[in-house]
Amino acid sequence: MIELNKIYQAKQKISEFILKTPFVHSSFLSDFLHTDIFLKCENLQKTGAYKIRGAYNAIANLSEKQKAQGVIAASAGNHAQGVAISAKKFGIKAVIVMPEATPLLKVSATKNLDAQVILKGDNFDEAYAFALNYAKQYNLNFIHPFENENIMAGQGTLMLEMLDEVSDLDMILVPVGGGGLISGIASAAKQINPDIKIVGVSAKGAPAMFESFHSKNIINSKSVRTIADGIAVRDANKINFNIIVECVDEFIQVDDEEIANAVLYLLEKHKMIVEGAGASTIAALLHKKVNLNQCKKVGVVLSGGNIDVQMLNIIIEKGLFKSFRKMCINVTLVDKPGALTALSDAIKEANANIVKIDYDRFSTKLDYGDAMISITLETKGIEHQELVRKILLEKGFHFSEIS
Repeated sequence: MIELNKIYQAKQKISEFILKTPFVHSSFLSDFLHTDIFLKCENLQKTGAYKIRGAYNAIANLSEKQKAQGVIAASAGNHAQGVAISAKKFGIKAVIVMPEATPLLKVSATKNLDAQVILKGDNFDEAYAFALNYAKQYNLNFIHPFENENIMAGQGTLMLEMLDEVSDLDMILVPVGGGGLISGIASAAKQINPDIKIVGVSAKGAPAMFESFHSKNIINSKSVRTIADGIAVRDANKINFNIIVECVDEFIQVDDEEIANAVLYLLEKHKMIVEGAGASTIAALLHKKVNLNQCKKVGVVLSGGNIDVQMLNIIIEKGLFKSFRKMCINVTLVDKPGALTALSDAIKEANANIVKIDYDRFSTKLDYGDAMISITLETKGIEHQELVRKILLEKGFHFSEIS
């Protein structure tokens, strides 16, 4: 594990630059789970994620000669911005290699911090391989996103801050990709209070560290696919794996559907925008993947808030349908004046609101003289949708639902 003294030193070094983010009590989750739940809001950190902690600490520990050479990093986005803003603070050159599918938000944010951005590879591991070769070619100092003691020590400062606020925590939930965050947090926790239970949460679509933990041997994945791009790491590395096996008590997985639910939950209940990786811990709680027996106080790390706007829109739309606040129906009408008015009157009687309508008279699936109406409705829950169906049937409309 990382020496506690190094984590305290990191705290002192980074305190001049990073934000001490809120550690807030969640009344919603606490009531739901009958346990006091506290959220560590790193989505409110500078650059929108915890990664700045480790990046700043790593660069601060470089020699003056190394700083003059410049730095390079490979990242899906959050580490990129952490390295870029830290390099800018020290006035040194930064090159960031990002996977080609990195959300535009993260690419633009990194460029805006004066870093040179190179898009390369289908995932982090391919970008990482390219960055290593580039570092050798141009004599740059490689700042690893997680396989680096100074990085892990910087991330471990999160644990110190949480304990400063709530000293008697029983459990900490931490998102896991490469393992730098949980390595730092677990190292600090186990040296301060070995009884604190550390639980890692990974995405089902990026299972390398999860499978490695449970088999006690490194198992790499052939590919990764998850909306939680911040923890979409294909391979497990030995350094973080060893710390995780030593210090982490439990390791669980959540799927993309559960992560999306958690993103929407945080947006609605807490008015917080949290990316998929950051919401994975909330997904584990909402879907009761964690045994909270005998746990009175639980800390939950929301690791970042840099979610792509298009992805957020998809999550919101799907969430509205799943929570019965939207429904989409196809209705076949006789194509004559007044037919659509009769349908809209029925919908009005059901007190539903039309938000989208499409009128098709030319589909080859229709009989001559018919029209297909596709309507998206705003509704107020499952009972309201049952009322819509009931009234449409009573009025003689034949319809199907689009899920």
